[in-house]
Order: sequence, then C-alpha cells, then structure tokens
Amino acid sequence: MRLLHTSDWHVGRTFHGRDLLAEQEAVLGGLADLVSDERVDVVLVAGDLFDRAVPNAEAIAVCTRVLERVRAAGAQVVVTPGNHDSAARLGLFGGFAAAGGLHLRTRVADLHEPVLFADAHGPVAVYGIPFLEPETARHALGVEGKGHEAVLTEAMRRVREDLAGRAGTRSVVLAHAFVTGGEPCESERTIAVGGVQDVPAGVFAGVDYVALGHLHGQQTLAEGLRYSGSPLAYSFSETQQVKSVWLVEVDGSGLGGVERRALPVPRRLSTLTGELEDLLSDPGHAPVEDHFVSAVLTDRVRPLDSLRRLQTRFPHAVHVEWRPADGRVDELRFAERVRGRSDEEIGCCFLEDVRGEPPNERELLLLREAIAAAAREEAS
Repeated sequence: MRLLHTSDWHVGRTFHGRDLLAEQEAVLGGLADLVSDERVDVVLVAGDLFDRAVPNAEAIAVCTRVLERVRAAGAQVVVTPGNHDSAARLGLFGGFAAAGGLHLRTRVADLHEPVLFADAHGPVAVYGIPFLEPETARHALGVEGKGHEAVLTEAMRRVREDLAGRAGTRSVVLAHAFVTGGEPCESERTIAVGGVQDVPAGVFAGVDYVALGHLHGQQTLAEGLRYSGSPLAYSFSETQQVKSVWLVEVDGSGLGGVERRALPVPRRLSTLTGELEDLLSDPGHAPVEDHFVSAVLTDRVRPLDSLRRLQTRFPHAVHVEWRPADGRVDELRFAERVRGRSDEEIGCCFLEDVRGEPPNERELLLLREAIAAAAREEAS
C-alpha cells in the first residue's frame, strides 16, 4: 500500500498581508498529480488543514477543490485537525464524507478506532489522533497528569490496545505535536502549555509509521517517525527548505520504505541587503523580481516610503527592515529619553530615532506649529 504523508496546509493563510490562496491551490493541486503518477492509495493530512478555526468561504472553496482532485485521482484521504483547526467544524458531516473516501478523524473519543484499508497482504489500520489540547483532552481521556506528553501517552495506549486485538494488521498513526528533537520555524504557533510542549519520541512506539504534523520543515526523527512539513514557506526563515511530501510504502512486514517527493514552488522567497537605491538599480537582482522579497536596508538614514518604492521593482516585496551599515539603531527607552525635555526636544529626538537624522529647518518649523496648535487646543 502506498501512502502520501502531508500536513500543515494552512489554507487561507496570508504572507505578510498577502493573500496566498492562488499559490496554495497551485501547490496542493500538485498532490493529485503525485497520487496519479505514484499510484497512491491513501493521502494522510496530519493537521492544520485550515489556518483558522473559522475559515472564510474562499479558503473552504480552495480546500474543497483540492480534495476533490485528490479523490478523482484515485486516493482516499484521512484528515486529522491541528491546533489551528476547529475539530468540531472540520468533523461536521464526517460520517457522510467517509462514504465518499474522505475520512475526518476529529473526535477524541474515537481516536482508538482506525480507518481500515486493505491490500494484498491484509489490513492496514490508520489511527487519527486529533490535536489534543492538554487541559481539555485530559478530562476527555481520564488522565490525571498534565501536558502534551500525558494526553498523547494515553492516546497511544488506547491505539496500541486496539491494535493488539488485530493480529497481523499493519499500523499508521497521524498526530499533530511537537516531538523532542524537531526543529521549529518562525511561522508555527506555539502549543506550549506552562512552558512545556515537547513529547518524547518513545510515546509513539509500537506502530509501523507515524505521520506527524505541526512543524513546517520536513524532518526525519526516526525511520518511521517523520514530519512532512508545510507545502509552502510561511516565513522567510523557511527560504532554504525544500517543500516536499513523504511517499510511504507499507509492505507485508510493516514499513517498506519512505521517499521524498518535492512539491512545486509557485513563488520563491528572497532576502536582499543593501542601500535602497542600490536595490532598485542593481541589475544583479533581476532574477528575484518576481519573488516574495524581504529587504534589509543599510542606508545611514532610514529611507522614506521604502516598501512602496521597492514594490515598483519587486511587486511582491512584503517586508522591510532598516539596519544601518554602521550598526547604529538607537533603542527607544521612552521614559528615559523624554525626562526633563521640552515638547520640541521630544519631537526632534523622535524624528532622529526613527529616521537616523535630525529634522531640517522646514520640518522644525512644522513641528513648532504643531506644538503651538496642540497647546491652543488644550487651553480651550
């Protein structure tokens, strides 16, 4: 049996305020091509199908079209909710969806009940563990201990107990968690409770393959314990990551092998460093003009309207940071900086802090007029 492990679609997410639905549909639509080309039987989505608990209509439409394409390509789909999803909403009409090959495993009470598939070697049990918010899940599971480790330990105990009664059945688990040894990115929402979010890898012992979700970089913690990562980069910290899915082979003895399959990149990410005018004129930057761009500006004085000006050349520039080449960026310690100073001195200092140079004569005149107008308003 061939399985495709993916996770963290985050359909509906924006990138520094930019809509990503077109890019998401382009990438996720490629999963259907993989299903067809690689003769995939089951697609596993390990959490965070959507980016928010109440996705908008456009995000739902994109997700629906993608899932329809995957089903039309011949694979069944098993989905579990992540920390971004609403399990209740995602599981709505789950019983009807299963009849059409879309298995929504959203109920904590049912996590030990697998979706059963079969190949020439017999049954394969796929257990979907929804994201377990520790405080809520420990009551549902009857666990006294607190934290992610306690609730996932009980969840896996139930899975292994069910599996023990299914002699000769190979097993797969979907889980959305932070497993010790994983490397996080900037784009993930923390799931820490009381400062502790790690779950030891040993919690997942006893099954053939664990399809993990939550971390956005593809990672191998053990041969049968892997993160697929997100299909798109959701922060500039992911620029160097190769976004992929895992193609998992389950044979007669269990896990037969795992291979990486790269996903298409609809728009790449690039970070540029230099003075604004150089970035706008240097022909060497032509290859990244259509990328999502983050710019680190090294001008001695903070350039005005820098993002808009960058977008005249790089229409998908989304982020600007001012970092003067001399390393001088004054920290704003408000209480200390304003103590004993006049309104005019405070205004002048503010301009110098944010721009890197004091106001000129015209700006100083405008500042004085504004201060005088404010004083008249206050007196009246």
